Amino acid sequence: MNELEMDRMPRQLLEAGWERVEGRDAIRKTFVFKSFIESFGFMTLVGFWAEKMNHHPEMHNVYNKVTFELTTHDAGGLTEKDIKLANKIEDCATGSFQPI
Repeated sequence: MNELEMDRMPRQLLEAGWERVEGRDAIRKTFVFKSFIESFGFMTLVGFWAEKMNHHPEMHNVYNKVTFELTTHDAGGLTEKDIKLANKIEDCATGSFQPI
């Protein structure tokens, strides 16, 4: 996704708090939970979906915070795969996902 396409990132993702990563063709969002076990459960759920979608995010966890950075490494930057995964991560965070 080039600079112009980045500017057209779906509004719902921008409104949900996804942002560009400075210096990378990627997007990022941090989710905060009440506890470590909630954050770990969320990471596990997203991990199952990422595997099903065959698109694996960079995930970072510190206690109750989970940060995702999405980019398509083999394409050299942000692609539609990242947008789809970001939407699925949002679904997981709000509980509006379908079982795997």
